[in-house]
Amino acid sequence: MGCCGSSLRVGSHAPEKPPRRARPPPPPPQPHHPRRPSFTLNAHQAASSSSAAPCPAFAEFSLAELREATGGFAAANIVSESGEKAPNLVYRGRLQGAGGGGRAIAVKKFGKLAWPDPKQFAEEARGVGKLRHRRMANLIGYCCDGDERLLVAEFMPNDTLAKHLFHWENKAIEWAMRLRVAYNIAEALEYCSNEERPLYHDLNAYRVLFDENGDPRLSCFGLMKNSRDGKSYSTNLAYTPPEYLRNGRVTPESVVFSFGTILIDLLSGKRIPPTHALDMIRSRSIQAIMETNLEGKYSIEEATTLVDLASKCLQYEPRDRPDIKKLVSILQPLQTKSEVPSYVMLGVPKPEEVPKAPPAPQHPLSPMGEACSRMDLTAIHQILVSTHYRDDEGTNELSFQEWTQQMRDMLDARKRGDFAFRDKNFKQAIDCYTQFVDVGTMVSPTVYARRSLCHLMCDQPDAALRDAMQAQCVYPDWPTAFYMQAVALSKLNMQSDSLDMLNEASQLEEKRQKSIKGP
Repeated sequence: MGCCGSSLRVGSHAPEKPPRRARPPPPPPQPHHPRRPSFTLNAHQAASSSSAAPCPAFAEFSLAELREATGGFAAANIVSESGEKAPNLVYRGRLQGAGGGGRAIAVKKFGKLAWPDPKQFAEEARGVGKLRHRRMANLIGYCCDGDERLLVAEFMPNDTLAKHLFHWENKAIEWAMRLRVAYNIAEALEYCSNEERPLYHDLNAYRVLFDENGDPRLSCFGLMKNSRDGKSYSTNLAYTPPEYLRNGRVTPESVVFSFGTILIDLLSGKRIPPTHALDMIRSRSIQAIMETNLEGKYSIEEATTLVDLASKCLQYEPRDRPDIKKLVSILQPLQTKSEVPSYVMLGVPKPEEVPKAPPAPQHPLSPMGEACSRMDLTAIHQILVSTHYRDDEGTNELSFQEWTQQMRDMLDARKRGDFAFRDKNFKQAIDCYTQFVDVGTMVSPTVYARRSLCHLMCDQPDAALRDAMQAQCVYPDWPTAFYMQAVALSKLNMQSDSLDMLNEASQLEEKRQKSIKGP
């Protein structure tokens, strides 16, 4: 995903901004901060907080990327292992490099013969990858490499419903949270049905996950079979829809049946086979099926509604079961404590607050400013390529001796850097531009700006910030230097400082335009 590792120095400080009355001499070897009293990076600012990041666009990953993300598919990173006839493993991982940004992921690895045709697998994955919903752990990519077939999804850090229901250590899930789980999963299933993806394979408590906020989400993995021709259900046959046992086909009504088993799980706090659960419901009172830890902590009326709904979902004949829309309409009025966050009711740690995106700058932005405010590195690259070196005019005054002795080699290094920069070979561009800078005979704000972008592309925001500051040293009133600092600061989660830089850059551009137009 990225071409270089980060070289972030936590806790580094930068001195005061130099006076802006006159253009300073060429920058010294050790960078210093040209405008702010101090930028101190703490561990929280330096770390990636990808768990709360927006869901990325669907993509194809290489096997090397996923191997790196999962530590070589290390056994220690396995979070789920199931299915004898259609074996599959789910690993936790973290995407590396500039494009990954440290995002936490879940990687499902199929058996080698699960999907013989890579085109079929890719088409199926792309279909599921089109779905995006806040009630789902969404699919963000796939990998087809040789015999390998892998799916990549958002990682949910707070375990499964099965873990919280059947293996809880601190406290049982409170009643209002159980109602929220039922409603949220019904919403997710309704969305899938509306998007013409009504078939969910092997719906059970292990497919219900909790995100960083403790909100329940439906795993996207169940929207694909465990294999092209394999079993759709890998759990105990006692929990399998009866029509699947008869003909081996999954239908929307089968999904409703499986949803009924989840309702029984939520009511009882344990795994009860559907036939046994129905016998308990018919022959005994509601209290017989309710979890004992909930005694006196739930509404009899709400519990009766949930028991009745579970009974209807588990009917033997598919036509006797309610549809998904009916489930949502029944569960929605049961929602209580809407003001209480899920992480409080679930009893998991409060999620770390993610810095809010800065508000819009106070001044109109140029195309460069717009690209930087959007953090659109590709657009910034295109602008720097098209601008070339026209902003460097007047920044160098060289003697004839300096020109004849060193200019040829230095300009050759810059030229090679320009070719690499144009071709998006950012690591090579860094090396070439560094050769140019190290000679020291000629200073170029454009070279610093270009190398700053290269560092951003290689996931080195601290180095990018230093180069952008050096560009300002060479050319104190250059808006591009400020814009590049804004992007680097945003990448370092220093949003307030980033906004200040954007505003200052736009002010400089405004002044420049006025001076060009004249009074």
